Parts: sequence; structure tokens; C-alpha cells
Amino acid sequence: MVYDPVLADEIRSVLGDDPELTLTERRMFGGLSFLINGNLAVAVHGSDGILVRVGADAAEELAGTTAATRAVMGARVMKGWLEVGAEHLGVESELSVWVRRGVDYARSLPPK
Repeated sequence: MVYDPVLADEIRSVLGDDPELTLTERRMFGGLSFLINGNLAVAVHGSDGILVRVGADAAEELAGTTAATRAVMGARVMKGWLEVGAEHLGVESELSVWVRRGVDYARSLPPK
């Protein structure tokens, strides 16, 4: 699995050491995924950018108002997931906003 290790480190930095979160990392989706309390929040895939889980309603809105696009796996559009290209993550604050969106959604789900 190939993913951008620098971007993965930047995500770790954004996530920090929040004692209320159980953070795990797992290789999946062709990259490295970050799970919060057992729920996937964000993933680094290839050198293309990140995959963010935001929920179906938010995904529809954000796909229309930001640089994010609907995530597609094979021929299937993944409801509630967005892809954000690396070119839209250049500023740390942009990455932080996307990671926080994923974390907030993962925290809204029951722990696994």
C-alpha cells in the first residue's frame, strides 16, 4: 500500500493527544486509515489526498460547496464519504478542517 507518509504525519499532528479519543491506525482503502473510537474518520490514500467520512447529508452539501468530490470505490459512489485532493490540502488549516469534520462525524457514532 502506497500512501503519503508526510500527509499521514500531518494528520497525526492535527489529531494530537486527545484523551477522550481512542485513535487507531489501520491499513485499508489502499492507504492508511485513522479510526476514532473504532469508526473510520479519515484516510490517506496514495498521493492523491484524503478520504473523509462526513455522513450522507454533509457529503452532499460539501461536494457542492467545496473542492471535495464524492468518493468512488470501483463503480460505486460511497454515500457519506468525500475525497479531497492533495492540491486542496496545502495549507495546514485546510487539512485541519477536513480532519476535524471526519473526527466529529466518527465521534457522533457509537463506539465499536
